[in-house]
This record gives sequence, structure tokens and C-alpha cells, in this order.
Amino acid sequence: MEKKTVFSGVQPSGDLTIGNYLGAIQYFSRLQEEYNCYYCVVDMHSITINQVPAELRKNSLSLMALYIATGIDPDKSVLYMQSHVPEHAQLAWVLNTISYMGQLSRMTQYKEKISKNPDNQNVGLFTYPVLMAADILLYQADFVPVGSDQKQHLELTRDLAERFNNKYSPTFVVPEPLIPDSGGRIMSLKDPSAKMSKSDEDESASIYILDNTDAIIRKIKRAVTDSIGEFNYRDEQPGLMNLINIYSSFSGLKPDEIVGRYEGENYGRFKEELGILVAEGLKPIQERYNEIFADKEYLQKICKQNAERASYAAQKTLRKVYKKVGFYQP
Repeated sequence: MEKKTVFSGVQPSGDLTIGNYLGAIQYFSRLQEEYNCYYCVVDMHSITINQVPAELRKNSLSLMALYIATGIDPDKSVLYMQSHVPEHAQLAWVLNTISYMGQLSRMTQYKEKISKNPDNQNVGLFTYPVLMAADILLYQADFVPVGSDQKQHLELTRDLAERFNNKYSPTFVVPEPLIPDSGGRIMSLKDPSAKMSKSDEDESASIYILDNTDAIIRKIKRAVTDSIGEFNYRDEQPGLMNLINIYSSFSGLKPDEIVGRYEGENYGRFKEELGILVAEGLKPIQERYNEIFADKEYLQKICKQNAERASYAAQKTLRKVYKKVGFYQP
């Protein structure tokens, strides 16, 4: 039976957090055993905001190394950089012609980004979701691992796939979301009403995958909880709930089991032990990452070989699209 296809892309802008890891990346290595997986470093998306070119190159290679360190096998999965496969931009242009201004202007992340960067309202920010749709549709992805807050972008992708299929005849698979049961939404340590984000200006609000032990323990000790002082897992205590969710994700224990373990305790011991748990959980990834990132020749080889694999698959879709829209193909 032919395997289904999964696509996911992560921007190489900023250090990845445990929110990125628990919400998506930790599942990638498991998915590659069951699906044909395309994992992309979406560097083209990154330049919609100002970047230091040397840092972008370093961050892109670093993300490749981190992908592999978390268990992605570049022989089983197609692990590549977006800018190495020009078919992404080529398909995005075609999809632009069936995208509606009104729909794009309602995209939540677009509105958030222009509010944060009022002096950089470039066209790329506006059409960003169309390129994202092209990323996914190019590989005929059946599933896309997404956080619950990213459904809007996937809905646009589905709309564009159906719109093209209806206009020109069936061409694209209409992808479905793949949302983890737990760990899918880790919140900020400083504001439990907001998602933990690698772009947060307050570094103490996020735990980064490459943080050292001292930094992890310090951040968790300073994490917002509440003044109630009772160890419970309930909506009235969102800060504590968030920490319990992190503990659950790294330990495998259910929230009620964690509450039973720390019932009657103050938050201090829980935070101390959670910090150690997270640090120990990330240590093997960090050690493997350091080995891989130091081997630039190996990373360059992976980039080249996997870009060729991605381009081979992408060309199959692009040829169909070009033919259907009327481009002459010699």
C-alpha cells in the first residue's frame, strides 16, 4: 500500500523553543516511519522580515543540524532548504493568480506582523500564505503537522487546492491537518495566555532547545504561576497548567498523575524538578546537534542530495500545473 505524504516547514529565524519541539518536531522522526516526509527549512519565508544575511545562512544550517539531531533521518525523509528548490516560487506565482486580496488581508499572522513592523509592510508578507500553500501542494501532501493556531494557513491551502482543481481539473491533493494530542500548544512562561514563541522579545518567556541547564532551571523558576498557592490543574491557574503540560510532555505522565505527585507542595520543588527534567530531556539532542553542526561537509552533502530529491518530486507537480494553465511545454 502506497504511503501517504507529510510536509512541514520551519523558519530558520530565531532559536527553536520547546514549544516548537513538543508541538511538532518531536513527532517528525516518528512520522517518517509511516509516511513519505518532506521537511523543509523555509528560508524564503524568512526574508519577509529584515535579516542579517550571514546570520540567516548560519541559522538555516543550524536548523538542518537540529532536525537531524531530533531524529530525522535524511535518508528516510527529504530534508532540504526551500531556496534550493525553485519550484516553490514557480508554483507560488501560479497560485497568486487564483488568490483573492480579501482572503489574504484577513490572515491573522499578516495583521500581527504588520502591526509589529509598520515600516516593513512588504508584498512578501501579504503573499506569504500563498508561498506556504505552494510549499505544501508541490509535494501532494496528504497531511501537514500544524499547531492549533496555524489552521488558518492550512485552510487557505485547502481553498487554493480546491479552487485550482475546480477551475482546471483535479490536480492537487487537498491536505488535512495533523495535530498532536498533547504538547501542541505550549504557552509563554511570562504570559500563559500567549503561545511560547521563538520571536518573543523577552528571552525569559521561552525555553530554547539549545539552552543550557542553568538557563532552563532559571527560566522555569521565574515562570509565572499564580497567588492561589494550590497545586491543581485547572483553567483558573493557566501558568501552573502550562508548566504541568511541559512536565507531562517530557515525563510521559498525565496531568492528574503530576498533580497527585505534588499535591500539598508549594511550587518551588515542582519548578526545580521540572527544570532538571527538561534539561535532561534536551541534553541528548544538544550533544547530537553539536556533533552534526561541526561537520559542515556532511551538512552540505545532505543539502545537495535532498534538494535534488525534492526537486524531482516537485517537477512532477509543476509540469502538470504548467500544462493545465496553458504554458507551452517543449
